[in-house]
Amino acid sequence: MTATGSDYLTHDHRFLSRSHDESARRTLWVVGLTAVMMVGEIIAGMVYGSMALLADGFHMATHAGALAVAAGAYAYAKRHSANRRFSFGTGKVGDLAGFASALVLGIVALGIAGESIARLFDPRSVAFGQATLVAVLGLGVNLVSALLLAGGGHHHHHHHGHHDHDHHGHDHDQDVDQHDDHHPGHGAHRDNNLRSAYFHVLADALTSVLAIVALVAGRYLGWVWLDPLMGVVGAIVIARWSWSLMRDTAAVLLDTTDSALEAEVRDCVEGPGDARITDLHVWRVGPEAHAAIVSVTGAVDSETIRTRLRPVHELGHLTVECR
Repeated sequence: MTATGSDYLTHDHRFLSRSHDESARRTLWVVGLTAVMMVGEIIAGMVYGSMALLADGFHMATHAGALAVAAGAYAYAKRHSANRRFSFGTGKVGDLAGFASALVLGIVALGIAGESIARLFDPRSVAFGQATLVAVLGLGVNLVSALLLAGGGHHHHHHHGHHDHDHHGHDHDQDVDQHDDHHPGHGAHRDNNLRSAYFHVLADALTSVLAIVALVAGRYLGWVWLDPLMGVVGAIVIARWSWSLMRDTAAVLLDTTDSALEAEVRDCVEGPGDARITDLHVWRVGPEAHAAIVSVTGAVDSETIRTRLRPVHELGHLTVECR
């Protein structure tokens, strides 16, 4: 059936990566591995009385939670990608869940820090040999998880699902809105969710190393105080990661502007000197996609503006208003 009228101008708002399904599968595998080891370390820490092991277990929980959020976001985003209730797609689902998870993780960090500080002043016996074995197993799981994620989506190419559609316009009083769907070229783009998870798993491996050092020192040097001290260090790492996640996800949820991208848009539009931007909004709508509303005045039409902004591959959805 041949498209008629404005049919060819329509488009969807799917901002999914080409490696979406593969990334989801790898993430689920890592979630399973991390969750099993997390439970093992927490139980072992409680049984053997090791705060460093408990801190490592709860720190691993931060990564399990982050990965679970990513996996859930993949599933939800795909299931509702065509749902018109989401005006700009479902690209922010992971950010919303990540913010809630970060709040919980911050509370966990406070709890670990409090208990570790208490044990600094009231030391308890620790089964160093058994606790060290569990910590080594945890480190192994972290390394396997890092390898899984390294082979996954953090280096894959990305595209936006509506990139094959043409431009369309709407009349608004005396103004004309022209919507253009930009898409990345053939350059490599990273899945920031998986990339972040990858580096956090590596950070968790470092925390496991700290726990092992504390347990070995306690067993052979009698430095019992080092175990709760490493618990404090682990709590600080969790708190810092939690704060970083809250800050980044809040920025996305509040539609903060990417200043570098905004400057690039202004340079592309106003560079030739025949147009001036009177109003500009740039915000993130997905892991690798931004939307922009550009209001311009001057001796140019919307097609010219779209052409100038075509090299700005970060733009997944563009609205141009010519006055």
